[in-house]
Amino acid sequence: MDLGLGYLTLDRSASTLSTGERQRMQLARAVRNRTTGVLYVLDEPSIGLHPSNIVGLTGVLQDLVADGNSVILVDHDTQILKESDWLIEMGPEAGAKGGHIIAQGNISTIAADPASQIGPFLSGTAKARLRPCIEKEMLFTNGRIHLSTDRIHTVKPLEVDIPKGRLTVVTGVSGSGKTTMVLESLIPALQAKISGSALPAHIRAVDADGIAHVKLMDATPIGINVRSTVATYAGIHDELRKLYAKSPDAKALGYKASDFSYNTGTLRCPGCDGTGVVSLDVQFLPDVNIPCPDCRGSRYSKAAYTVKLTNKSGAHISLPELMDMDVNTAIDFCRDIKSVSQKLEILKQLGLGYLTLGEETPGLSGGEAQRLKLASEIGKTQEDSVFVFDEPSIGLHPLDVQVLLGVFQALLHHGATIVVIEHDLDVIKNADYVIDMGPGGGEAGGQIIASGTPQEIKENPNSITGNYIS
Repeated sequence: MDLGLGYLTLDRSASTLSTGERQRMQLARAVRNRTTGVLYVLDEPSIGLHPSNIVGLTGVLQDLVADGNSVILVDHDTQILKESDWLIEMGPEAGAKGGHIIAQGNISTIAADPASQIGPFLSGTAKARLRPCIEKEMLFTNGRIHLSTDRIHTVKPLEVDIPKGRLTVVTGVSGSGKTTMVLESLIPALQAKISGSALPAHIRAVDADGIAHVKLMDATPIGINVRSTVATYAGIHDELRKLYAKSPDAKALGYKASDFSYNTGTLRCPGCDGTGVVSLDVQFLPDVNIPCPDCRGSRYSKAAYTVKLTNKSGAHISLPELMDMDVNTAIDFCRDIKSVSQKLEILKQLGLGYLTLGEETPGLSGGEAQRLKLASEIGKTQEDSVFVFDEPSIGLHPLDVQVLLGVFQALLHHGATIVVIEHDLDVIKNADYVIDMGPGGGEAGGQIIASGTPQEIKENPNSITGNYIS
């Protein structure tokens, strides 16, 4: 119960548990066994937890320490970080520009350290409101989406209004019915309405005039094929192949754009067929994938390194070398190449500047996958579109959450309607409209207990989330 798992039924299959639920189940077992002298390492245990559930989590962790154990947490949530005895901060940036300890000490030391990036969020001096939120009287001036449902699972019959062209956050304690309401009711209802097909059995009605698209940006991996990379998914690789095919080196050697494909091109590595990895057959054990010894993971043969592209500054580089760059570095080289630089700038705007162009998309985190899926949507008119995000702040540092809010604002600027399932308080504070579900999890939840602007949620005595909005 303290770990926010009271909504789980005893016959729930372990395979259906989320990563956060599985971690907390293991933690509950450790507490029950009353161990001593054990080092526990937890990787983001706050994932999927409402602020009220984090209170229970920190209590359990303190019990472990009181019993003589040591606990190491990898986490970004400031609510849980504030409970730590010692904090080690890595940075200063992500990817190649990170990997250093930039601050360490107790909370007061970190909060006062000018080198710390998490410090302002721990001290409360960081700016909380980062986007111009809509006034209460203006919320529904663009219209509304109305959803009427019967009972489904533990969610009671609902009447839901979502303002069009605004940022709506659906929050509530773990197991309160957020996912059921949004992913199992709102999205199927809108899809049925758009296609003209029959509504799901539990949907009584949906009114969504002017909505022609519903786009789910969830944390599911982008494909399972290692040939899919950041550059191919974002449409950058095709542009680069065309540019390299036009270079003097390529013309002299008779190469065409198709030759630069690591799927079928003549310049792909023959040792791994352009995948960058080879599989080792280990007897009696599962096969092991290792970087290709011929191309060292670049996917290209040595001949590809002889073809250079020269920019207006006189710098020249091969395609395999460019694919090994992160987005931020590649922008510098491609600044004068408009067809490529525009797409790279979008990735940077999405907070993905640290990813290398050749990074495999199946290996991206859930948050990275969500943002990469948005790359093709930025800059388009979206007045007829509803974007749904499922906990996009998972794994994000508070500074990255600020970038995420900037992405939301860019979509809103082009008329989009955004619905976000979220626990992060910075996202909730920057919403135009909040729907708070609860009051508990499982059968004790499934109701809308409060709705309105963040300020109205804060002032509503029925709202559990309101207790944590400062």
